[in-house]
Amino acid sequence: MLHLLKVLYEDNHLIAVYKPAGILIQAGDRKSGNLMDVVKEYLKQKYNKPGNVFLGLVHRLDKPVCGIVVFAKTSKGASRLSEQFRNRQVKKTYTALLEGILKPENGNLIHYIKKDEFKLVALVSEKELPGYVHSELDYRVIKKTPPGRGKLEKYSLVKINLKTGRFNQIRAQFSHIGHPVVGDNLYNAKSKISDGSIALCATEIEFKTATSEEVINIKADYPEEWDKMINRDI
Repeated sequence: MLHLLKVLYEDNHLIAVYKPAGILIQAGDRKSGNLMDVVKEYLKQKYNKPGNVFLGLVHRLDKPVCGIVVFAKTSKGASRLSEQFRNRQVKKTYTALLEGILKPENGNLIHYIKKDEFKLVALVSEKELPGYVHSELDYRVIKKTPPGRGKLEKYSLVKINLKTGRFNQIRAQFSHIGHPVVGDNLYNAKSKISDGSIALCATEIEFKTATSEEVINIKADYPEEWDKMINRDI
């Protein structure tokens, strides 16, 4: 899997790579391939390091989600980036293909979310309840299925700016308003994608380096197949 690794950015303290859908970021109970091990092997080979190498996990993407993931190569990098995430100084943008035509085309979603630890899904409430936390995002429709398709499926392609970073937040909030992410059957999507992925991609991230105030902006493309889905049935 190392030959498939796409490095988007690297300095002395941080490395950003593209995570394909279907790959775990970190090893689970099973000894299956995961992104952290691939990045570690890349660093071993590039810098000719024997033994284990340090790689800090600062944020995550769900297994069926693709896009940008930033790892820390040093403890200083991990500390600095973790602090930026805690202080909400990291700007994260996602692109998603949603079922249906989303209206209004520019909006702000505010809900309250609680993680169901047994079912491993996010529960959504319109009101603040015990155990539920404030969850907010902004979105903008950038493409949609053109009119005149009759009974065929319709889709909206949206850019999403996360204001908070809750468990399954994007997936749960859009499902709650009746526009689940394409392929996300866990959150009531009717559509399916053959490889088991969902149409959600981390397409942009912005943060400061570990040693200065320099702002780094990294972008990645969403799968081109999504554009084809907008104009035809899956």
